[in-house]
Amino acid sequence: MNHLLPVVIGFLLDLCLGDPRWIPHPVIAMGRLISRLERWLRRDGQTPGEAYRAGLLLWLIVVSVSGGLCTLVIFLATAIHPILGLAVESILCWQVLATRSLVTEARKVEQPLISGDLPAARRAVSMIVGRDTESLSAEGVTKAAVETVAENTSDGIVAPLFFLFLGGAPLGIAYKAVNTMDSMIGYIDEPYTYFGRFAARADDFFNYLPARLCALMMLIAGLLLGLDGHRGWRVFRRDRYKHASPNSAQTESVMAGLLRVQLAGDATYDGHIHHKPFIGDPLRPIEPRDIGRSCRVAVGTAILSLLIFGSITYLFIH
Repeated sequence: MNHLLPVVIGFLLDLCLGDPRWIPHPVIAMGRLISRLERWLRRDGQTPGEAYRAGLLLWLIVVSVSGGLCTLVIFLATAIHPILGLAVESILCWQVLATRSLVTEARKVEQPLISGDLPAARRAVSMIVGRDTESLSAEGVTKAAVETVAENTSDGIVAPLFFLFLGGAPLGIAYKAVNTMDSMIGYIDEPYTYFGRFAARADDFFNYLPARLCALMMLIAGLLLGLDGHRGWRVFRRDRYKHASPNSAQTESVMAGLLRVQLAGDATYDGHIHHKPFIGDPLRPIEPRDIGRSCRVAVGTAILSLLIFGSITYLFIH
């Protein structure tokens, strides 16, 4: 099936309009399904092996149901009329992507920082990061926002585009299910140490190639935007594995190099300090307007990814 047109339509809708909140969102449905299955499958007193197998079963059910229902909906819509099928798949592709919403939420952090309203900036950044934000300095808030933009350019834009072009909305929705399960149960702490292990490793696996493609396209986008591409490449090669995740530092290292700033370092989660290595070099102090610069890199990366993935898909089809 030719998925090129619905993906392009979905991307343009996402870029111009953002998240369609007036339509029931599949990720919300996934979250509810995961929560209900967790109550059924995860029990106190399970052995590590039992917990792992229960988590694996949850993963298989959620991915299968998500991708399968999406396929069924598109099939039924297309059976009614091909244009309806195109419209339905385009909307589903739109819902998988998060370009405009990522930029919008990051800008909500930038504006109060520029105006000097640190409490408002802390509240805004708390909506897009998992770390504790109550005591962050202006520099800490800025770093957190830039890091989130860098990481989510891969998870929320490039990786979904990769799977959308590969298998249309069904594969894109299945990827979002993988990503959502990692967000909800993919933790190393109890009670998810074994129950969420497969979800966490599956997310690392499915993001492995997209994260690296994203880093390279982010580097090209930064060059086109007049940022320091040479340092972006240098920091990427040196720091791309300075993270507990095999994928997160791929894009964070490029962003740090492009902006000539230092990211990462220690962060507090649920009152506990997590020691992390720095990424990049402190060639200059990070500033609030770096959030806007990171957003422009994210949008440039998104457009470049669409053009490259779309061209490859077009050549393959023809």
